[in-house]
Amino acid sequence: MSVQHELDKLDRQILNLLQSDATLPLKVVAEQVGSSVATCQRRIQQMQQQGVIIKQVAMVNPAAVGRSLSVFVAVEMEKQSPALQDMFVRSMDKEPDVMSCYEISGDYDYMLLVHARDMADYHHFTRRVLTADNNVRGFKSQFVMNFNKVETKITL
Repeated sequence: MSVQHELDKLDRQILNLLQSDATLPLKVVAEQVGSSVATCQRRIQQMQQQGVIIKQVAMVNPAAVGRSLSVFVAVEMEKQSPALQDMFVRSMDKEPDVMSCYEISGDYDYMLLVHARDMADYHHFTRRVLTADNNVRGFKSQFVMNFNKVETKITL
């Protein structure tokens, strides 16, 4: 579990800007938050080192790059043990079609978001990854009909 870091007003302002557009030049960030470029650069580096900023990426429309089938997959594990759970998470980390893997409470153990090319591609994924020897008792697929909101920003 990560440690919560105290963020002051300047940190929150910088994070709000970068979460909306991580390509903003430091000069623009500094102007918009009323600080110097050097201070903003130092604050951003500190937040990266502290694990507050974990990644700066471009969000891609799955359908625009040939991934027209998006599926939420609820996964139930056969056996519960830290070693088996770690093995499952590591295997999901290696899967390029798995966009997200969350350990969850309730009837299932994990929730995945998978972007596949089509149904045949998804079927191959389930056979190769979920029904192979991966400690999976069962899974339930929920197919995304429409992306109404896709956001990563946490407004601070």
